[in-house]
Amino acid sequence: MRVVVRVKPGSTKGPLVEEVGDELVLFVREKAIDGAANEGVIALLAQHFGVAKSRVSVVRGHTARIKQVEIDL
Repeated sequence: MRVVVRVKPGSTKGPLVEEVGDELVLFVREKAIDGAANEGVIALLAQHFGVAKSRVSVVRGHTARIKQVEIDL
């Protein structure tokens, strides 16, 4: 399953997943430095969908706030 997510890195509100229409907004504590925010996104989505972190991968938008993520359910 592919999901479009909007990431808010460095958030004090997170880790949190909010659903806005057909898009997920992810609030992660990690800053967008050296891929730390991407790791936070993967961990948060794995927890949200109840799958292992190895089953979640960023397909597009590695350096952008809007990302396309593949989740193997």
